[in-house]
Amino acid sequence: MHGCYIVVKVVVDSMLGNLARWLRVLGYDTEYSRKMQDGDILSLAIRDSRIIITRDLGLHRRAIKKNLMSVYIPPELTEIADMLTLIAEKLGLSIDFDKGNTRCPLCNNRLSIVPKAQIASLVPPEVLNKYDTFWYCSKCRKVYWQGNHWKTISDTLEIVKSRLNRKTGGPSSAESRV
Repeated sequence: MHGCYIVVKVVVDSMLGNLARWLRVLGYDTEYSRKMQDGDILSLAIRDSRIIITRDLGLHRRAIKKNLMSVYIPPELTEIADMLTLIAEKLGLSIDFDKGNTRCPLCNNRLSIVPKAQIASLVPPEVLNKYDTFWYCSKCRKVYWQGNHWKTISDTLEIVKSRLNRKTGGPSSAESRV
């Protein structure tokens, strides 16, 4: 059903800023600040019913003791694809990019798809000529488009989906060729 989304709210600790940006782009309501202390994270998780995602084993254990949902990201997981795979497995999250359900990677505000004319003065002319879809953040006033970095994003998401399919018994590339 278009326009109907399961609301998953998370809070990510200060060691996982890159992961927070990825989750936001995927449409998940993700609180993150480099300045948040463990107590702030626990309070926010309780107040807003947020899932904690952390590299801090002590914080993870305190969250579990408080009956909070928490995902521990071990230090050996350094690649974003590894982290996203773990989170998708633990929480059952979709790792699909939905252009109508994405958030600002900087401020977590929901992004709006806007016509070129609306953002023409905010992006370089060559960008305006090259791309057709633009997203706008009404909070921090940033404009986004699927630029050169999009290939890296797509490739990373495909790696995660492939891993998840293998683990859940979904079709692998070898099975789909038979």
